Amino acid sequence: MGEVKTVSEILQAEGITKHYGGVYALKGASFSLRAGEVHALMGENGAGKSTLARILAGSARADGGTVRVHGEPVEIASPLDAQRLGIGIIYQELDLFPNLTAGENIVIGNLHFPEGRVVDFRRIEDFCRPFLRQVGLTCAIATPAAALSIGQMQLLAIARALSMDARIILMDEPTSALFDDAAERLFRLIAGLRERGVSIVYVSHKMEEIFRVCDRATVLRDGETIGTVETQSSSVDEVIRMMVGRELRIMARAGRRAAGDVALKAENLSTAKLKSVSFEVRRGEVLGIAGLVGSGRSELGAALFGIDRITGGTLRIAGRPYAPGSPRAAMSAGVGLLPEDRRLQGLMMRMSVLENATLAVLPRLSRLGFLRMGQEAASLGPVARRLALDCPWVTAPVSQLSGGNQQKVLLARWLLLNPDVLFLDDPTRGIDIGAKQDIYRLIDELAAEGKAIVLVSSELPELLHCADRILVLNEGRITARYDAREATQEMILSAATTAVPSPGAQR
Repeated sequence: MGEVKTVSEILQAEGITKHYGGVYALKGASFSLRAGEVHALMGENGAGKSTLARILAGSARADGGTVRVHGEPVEIASPLDAQRLGIGIIYQELDLFPNLTAGENIVIGNLHFPEGRVVDFRRIEDFCRPFLRQVGLTCAIATPAAALSIGQMQLLAIARALSMDARIILMDEPTSALFDDAAERLFRLIAGLRERGVSIVYVSHKMEEIFRVCDRATVLRDGETIGTVETQSSSVDEVIRMMVGRELRIMARAGRRAAGDVALKAENLSTAKLKSVSFEVRRGEVLGIAGLVGSGRSELGAALFGIDRITGGTLRIAGRPYAPGSPRAAMSAGVGLLPEDRRLQGLMMRMSVLENATLAVLPRLSRLGFLRMGQEAASLGPVARRLALDCPWVTAPVSQLSGGNQQKVLLARWLLLNPDVLFLDDPTRGIDIGAKQDIYRLIDELAAEGKAIVLVSSELPELLHCADRILVLNEGRITARYDAREATQEMILSAATTAVPSPGAQR
């Protein structure tokens, strides 16, 4: 006898296959979603999670398999088809229009906002404001999306999905750029949606989140479905074994030598966002930066790397005055920046792995204006092995790699340049637990080599694990300084929500 289903399934995907050239992203994967449940889709980078989500959202077409909604076979050939079926998605790599306003991003192509011949900004305001308020985004409707931080853009994308009255919402790493307060707001929002009967597919690498908000978890590995578990009766260890096919030991932090000379010193550093920020980071030290979305974390990196104009204060590198007027000047001075958004700010997605990795050292690899291609390829080999970079060939477009391997390509760029000061802005955002361990190991190795590392992270346990000291930013000011061995998540979050600097915080 067949199994008797006691819970209705609102969506079923069976035998889904997808390949890109000779590489299979999905090989007969299957997945089902119950009405009103939050269902995690898990796996290492490259397992096929995001590909399956894109197929269900209509932005990619499967090569084989069947999708059913309410038991009926459907063809989802476009995002508009998905919207008509009540399916919405929040992508990890956001699909907003940067030159359009927040309001325009919500209403464009929205079947629930009938367009007129004349743009009525009051109607856009009235339509959008409740959804922005629901996700806790306080920006003006007329704010260009390009002016928002990556975390704010993520909230805008969630507001857009809600405005489309989706009954199935796919969330691909929705908290990857959100600090704890914004993540808590999202969790409350998910609980409210569940109570209204909305079903959510939750793609994430954060185990704590999965076991907190999800009812079930389906694990993919190498494009195939490994199994589905009830989170209440499962464990983190069991899910990790399913994801990687083996036991994965979480690496303890390596012991570090005492920090050396001051590598970078900022005194009363000010920009359009930062207000009299003073700090120093020494050789062999990892300085953690915490703060809410919009606190100035990324803007600090932009100032140090010559992207944002410095309006006041001074910088010194190894005791010498440093005034970065451009990224080129910053790199010449021995400063590197791994940006928050690898696709928009770091990688050239149509260029190859090799071209992206060697972008910062082309003068070194050129002679008389001509690139020595053999030397270029040879230079990447040792770095790729050090990073455990997994790609079919270095001439492949970087867009074909998983998120974790794309991040490793960016890291390869800076390993080749070999800067003395490296600013890492959320380097593990949206990558799996195995790739995270690779990056933690690399941070420890770079510090042991005497590099000065500035590490921004939206994950407080990550900061406490990797950093020696932690600075907390709020509204462009430092509100607290902690020795990482003495800090707690509660202390950091309290300082991150305190607008007035703590006594002595700016010393």
